[in-house]
Amino acid sequence: MKTSRAALDRLLDAENTSVTLSTLSRAAAALGKELTISLKDAA
Repeated sequence: MKTSRAALDRLLDAENTSVTLSTLSRAAAALGKELTISLKDAA
């Protein structure tokens, strides 16, 4: 991801609501994963 430790800490902070989909997508790619987002009907 070529990111700083501070940026990684922000990404991993459960209280941080400013993480973007782009950031999550790059994090997933760095881990060899694919980001998937879905909407499901409420129970």
